[in-house]
Amino acid sequence: MPHRYLLLLVAALALAVTACADDVAEETVDDEVAEADEEAADADLMVAESPLGEHLVSADGLTLYLFTEDEPGVSNCVDECVANWPVLAPAGDDVVAGDGIDEALLDTIERDDGMTQVTYADWPLYFFVEDDGAGDVEGQGVNDVWWVVDPAGEPIETLPEDEEEDDAGGY
Repeated sequence: MPHRYLLLLVAALALAVTACADDVAEETVDDEVAEADEEAADADLMVAESPLGEHLVSADGLTLYLFTEDEPGVSNCVDECVANWPVLAPAGDDVVAGDGIDEALLDTIERDDGMTQVTYADWPLYFFVEDDGAGDVEGQGVNDVWWVVDPAGEPIETLPEDEEEDDAGGY
């Protein structure tokens, strides 16, 4: 009979140790997930996947575009253009790179209107006002001068398969 109690005690201790180990492992995973979410929330831009391939997006998942009429490190999008194509401004003092972003290609410029604008591979970055949410690429190919940007800093000059060229939004 005493052996039976000893076996029950050993089994109970083994269960307790296993439960504690599982809690520690779960907390570690939860901490890592929370840390990754925090880093993504702090990032000014990151890489996402769409039917166009991998391209740059903001922390909110909104697609970022380049304007081929810009010059390296210079924005030529002003007035009505900026009304349709708002600039990506850094969230804080420094621009923060998220997953997939080459920090060496990331920088800012000061625009003629005094705003600070994020650049990638010397391309000033913009949003499109007709993109309603994460994953939208309504600005792709507008007037053959607005394109999403790949992680290497190059324009992706293809249109989604089911979409014809859109000339809305002006430039």
